[in-house]
Amino acid sequence: MTLDSKTPLAPERRPLGLAGRTARAFVDSKLTPLVVVFALGLGALAVLTTPREEEPQIKVPMVDVFVAAAGRGSVEVERQLVAPLEKMFWSIPGVEYVYSTSSPEGGFLVIRFRVGEDPDRALVRVRVKLDSTADAWPRDLPPPLVKPRSIDDVPIWALTLWSPTLDSQTLRQIAAEVQNEVKTVPEVSDTALIGGLRREFRVELDPARLAARGLTPAAVLPAISAANRRQQAGPLVSGDREVLVEAGGFLRSAAEVSAVVVAESGGKPVRLSEVARVMDGPEEPAAYVTHGEPRIAGRFPAVTLSVSKRRGSNAIAVVRAIERKLKLLEPRLFSAGVRTTRTRNYGETASEKSNELLKHMGLATLSVALLMAFALGRREAGVVLLAVPVTLALTLFVFELFGYTLNRITLFALIFSIGILVDDAIVVVENIVRHLRMPGSRGSDLAEIVVRATDEVGNPTVLATFAVIAAILPMGFVGGLMGPYMRPIPVGASAAMLFSLAVAFAVTPWASRFLFRRAPEKAHAHAAESRGALARLYRRAMPPLVTEGKGHARILFFATIAALLLAAVVLVPLGVVHVKMLPFDNKNEFQVVRRSRRPTARSPKWPTRSPRFRKSSPPRCTPAPPRPTTSTASCATIFCAPDHIRGMSR
Repeated sequence: MTLDSKTPLAPERRPLGLAGRTARAFVDSKLTPLVVVFALGLGALAVLTTPREEEPQIKVPMVDVFVAAAGRGSVEVERQLVAPLEKMFWSIPGVEYVYSTSSPEGGFLVIRFRVGEDPDRALVRVRVKLDSTADAWPRDLPPPLVKPRSIDDVPIWALTLWSPTLDSQTLRQIAAEVQNEVKTVPEVSDTALIGGLRREFRVELDPARLAARGLTPAAVLPAISAANRRQQAGPLVSGDREVLVEAGGFLRSAAEVSAVVVAESGGKPVRLSEVARVMDGPEEPAAYVTHGEPRIAGRFPAVTLSVSKRRGSNAIAVVRAIERKLKLLEPRLFSAGVRTTRTRNYGETASEKSNELLKHMGLATLSVALLMAFALGRREAGVVLLAVPVTLALTLFVFELFGYTLNRITLFALIFSIGILVDDAIVVVENIVRHLRMPGSRGSDLAEIVVRATDEVGNPTVLATFAVIAAILPMGFVGGLMGPYMRPIPVGASAAMLFSLAVAFAVTPWASRFLFRRAPEKAHAHAAESRGALARLYRRAMPPLVTEGKGHARILFFATIAALLLAAVVLVPLGVVHVKMLPFDNKNEFQVVRRSRRPTARSPKWPTRSPRFRKSSPPRCTPAPPRPTTSTASCATIFCAPDHIRGMSR
């Protein structure tokens, strides 16, 4: 066939790429709306089931080792006990720092492992190391006490019980009952009582009476301990029946303690009441906890119950379970004259912060849709408004699969991702609209136009998406404490970009075909006028910067940009802008520490000999020594709420 030079050549159509083939598979598929609904359902499931917390959980295993050494000074404790333990713990794989404190009659070591080490494995390594050297430990000393520490040890909920009529001892007993009930909640890890006075039997020995009977205080204590004991006496078999017999019992009153036989003198038993005075009452106070209300005069005795949750559990669910348990106890507590105040509720604050961030994430999505409606049109904005929630829903589900919690870092990653993940959908829908307005598209099949338009921008969109991922992903390999803390940002942003690419090639063409098929011929007239005004403004501003003139406009433009950049950088050293990794957190509690030169009746004295601190870590992590021995201190932790102020002083 011979072609004339005036014969128009039909444009050669190249084969479809990845974007075009994906768009063709989903543009007319009946499964596409089901995929959209399924993705949104996964996101809703993730929001409902993913644990919510204020801060991300970081695995930094820390183990405390307590050494008791009665009768030894701080120098002996350091040389004989603490220093050998330090050398032994440094040989454990994964140990990053070892801190130690030597004081009279005891020592204290903190073993900190590297970030990311498994806490259970770290604890097992410490115990195995101690067991392997148990034969070298002094036989007159008890073995070291090992206690693991983690971020979950911080209480998430605290309840203060106070009363204008009851004393500290009674409040302590009531709080102990509440504590037993709270322990039955499945996700509760640990509970503690702060304040109050426990019941005790106090024995005051009379030296003259002891000397008259030839006794010493060391002989009295074993007799009391032996009397306050219950033990198995063996089985009693009779008539094909076996009965277990128990001997002894626990002392329950001051009279029973006074009747204990401690020795024999002159052929007669010597009872405790003959050589000592026994008193039944509260213990000596080691800390003072009081509570005050702004509308009630005075301060009242109080006991605070603190609750910690298990690792990986939902703080909000744990607090709600505790609140339900407390509602069953409140009628009995109020009938006894006890009032309750929640002085800490991290479940409530975590719920408020996560809900607020979810709300802002929705507002950011709506803001993007409104901007699209102004720039392209309402139907184009509808396409973007569908693509963004689908991408965010899938990203939330990825967070749940990776074991992340909903906290301000993970939700910040989603809000941060909205600004970049929306680009793929915008590029695709804008090119589809451009193809629809081309003169050659009249009478063409809408599905074919959508597929060709998507395929045309497929390769640049893939390249731009992976360029963004390449810029964000290295943040996930940061070491130290900030690595796992900030890791949800690169993980979430990278997952969001991949999902946005898939949604742009699969959901955006289907939504465009669905929304644009009923559009009238001049449906985009307003958007065309807006683009015409923007295009005229752009064409008027760009030529002086690109082609026209001698370059004075370009020099002025770049000089202005450089001046603004320099001014922004200078704001940091001038102190106008404060640089922080995270914003200030709005907490409703603060701590006041008061120090005085003269000891007071309510403030304990510092030790007469200062502990010895051994540096086994960088200087920046060395513990600070205590104040001089002539000073005393008292600490007050104050909890503030919108309607009242709550106080707890120790």
